[in-house]
Formats: sequence, structure tokens, C-alpha cells
Amino acid sequence: MLLAGSLAWSQPRRKIIINEDCSGPGGSNMQTLALLIQSPQVEVLGITVVSGDQWRDEEVVHTLRLLEIMGRTDIPVMSGAAFPLVHTREESLQWQERYGKVAYAGAWDARWWHEPFVVPPLPEGQPSTKPSGEDAAHFLLRMVHKYPHEVTIYEGAPMTNLALAISLDPQFAGLAQELVFMGGSLNPQTNDPEFANNPRHEFNFWFDPEAAHIVLRAPWRKITCTPVDISIKARLTPQMVKRIDSSGTALAHYIARFYQPGGGNDYMWDELAAAAWIDPSLITQQEIRYMSVDIDHGAGYGNTLTWTESDKPKTAAQPVAIQVDLDKEKFYEMFVNLMSAAH
Repeated sequence: MLLAGSLAWSQPRRKIIINEDCSGPGGSNMQTLALLIQSPQVEVLGITVVSGDQWRDEEVVHTLRLLEIMGRTDIPVMSGAAFPLVHTREESLQWQERYGKVAYAGAWDARWWHEPFVVPPLPEGQPSTKPSGEDAAHFLLRMVHKYPHEVTIYEGAPMTNLALAISLDPQFAGLAQELVFMGGSLNPQTNDPEFANNPRHEFNFWFDPEAAHIVLRAPWRKITCTPVDISIKARLTPQMVKRIDSSGTALAHYIARFYQPGGGNDYMWDELAAAAWIDPSLITQQEIRYMSVDIDHGAGYGNTLTWTESDKPKTAAQPVAIQVDLDKEKFYEMFVNLMSAAH
């Protein structure tokens, strides 16, 4: 048994780059970083940050501080795109005047708006470490060339950094092992106004539709999507947080301190996408669709487009494995265990 266990642990860890809009402190984005970093099966090559839920520069310092709390300052953090390729806050405001208010606008949301390069004081404390001098797109390219067909690209954010990497080097997608992303929305069963009013609207696609359009048409070897439909089935509960906090680690206390129950803050959007990559058996049902994004600047701008094999247009993108249902209790147990584990 000892020999078998030793052989199992000697298996090489799976390489991944986390591309995330690292809003914080706490919440789905930070918890996803922690989940992937805590897994003994995963080697996080780096974290590439892009504006989305918050502005890029604010997200970078939240990321650096989390890595300090976790004792993982060996993981490099790269600044990426500060703005979407085409979409602007001004256009989004004009769109809302014409077609109706969006429930959530990330860094552009009037409820917490500040100028792009202002970094407010951090509730979790200021980091003493700095980000890498290398930009996100070039780091992504360098890693897939260094480890061809070995690096998974995890995408839990608007896809601007990936679109820039593809534009710089068309080989990028083909050199990666696969793309795993949280994004898109098909027909979520919820009364949440963010999706009840427009079921095909999802923030990551909406914030930078042109980037998602580029990425979904690139020649990836494999694409897996965690859409809103399945993400809203998983919610972090006070009982789970209490179990995590009882482990007494610095990470556990961080999660408990910044946990915000209710109001959609407890959906486990990105954590599920990351956990299902680590353990695919968490997903009990999926289907293959062709996926793209509406980039016509009209009422459907940024909405998710999908087709089956039989009805896809000639210009359709790559086939995408879309997760439909999950073993929720198994996912919760995995999350609690990883968040409670000592580094």
C-alpha cells in the first residue's frame, strides 16, 4: 500500500494558468485561486489578471495579498488588459438607456464605480510583493511554447487576455492542452433578475464580447464550459464556511472573514469550473454545442449563441462540452476539504 501511494503521489501535477478577474477580498474569484493552488494534483504556473468584476490594478493587489496569506508568493502574477477590446462603459450605459438596465456591470457598476487605475485600501491588508514585469499575453504564450500541449488555460473572467494572446500568436490555442472556462448562459432556471430578464446574458461574455468571439473560434484541442445554468446550482453555505474556518488556517480565516451570504454573492461560479477540471466525475451530465457570442451592437450584444451539430452555421466556432448537472454534495465536500487543508 505504501508503494502504491508513493507512486500515486509521484505522478506529475497538471499544469494550469489561471486567467481571472481577481476581485476581492474573498468571493468566488479568490476562492477559485485558492482551490487550484491548494490541490496537490495541480501546478499553477501563474495567474494572469484582467479587468472584469473589478479593475485590473485593484485585482492584482488582491491576488498578491491572497498569495501572501497562503504562503505562495512563488506563484507569479501578471497584469493583463485594463479594458475590453471594443466595449466601453460609455457604450454600455447608452445600451442600458435603450434596452434596459443590466443587473450587474462589474468594474463599470455605478454602485462601486471608481476610476480605472485607482486602488482603494484593501480590507485584508496591503501586499508587500509586486506583480511580474511580464504582461499576461506574453506569459501565456511563453508557457504554452515551453510546455506544448501540457498547459490548461483556466478562464474565469472576460477573455481579453486570451484574445490578445491569440492575436499575437495564432498558434497559442493549439499549443495549449485545453481551455476550461466559466461563462455563457443558455436557459438558467432561476428568478435571479440578472438572468430571468435575459437568460442568454452572462457577465464574462458581455463585458468583452469581441474577445469571447475570437477565443471561441480559435483551434483549441478541447473546450469545456461551465455556464450560468449549472453554476447557480452550487452555493457556498454558512455551514460550509464554519467547517472551513474550524481548520484554523490563515486561508480558512480569510474565507470566513470575507464570506458574504445571499444576494448572489454565494454562487460558486468559478470554483465549480476549477473543481470539475480537477475531478471530472463531479459533472453528472453534459452536452456538446457549438458556441459563440453576439457581437452585433444591438439588443443582443454580448449574448450567448449556441447550436447543435445539425443546425450550426458555416461560420460556427469549435465544439464545446457544456456542463449541465453535477454531484453537488461531492463538490461541496471537495471544496471544504481543499479550503481546510494545511499548506
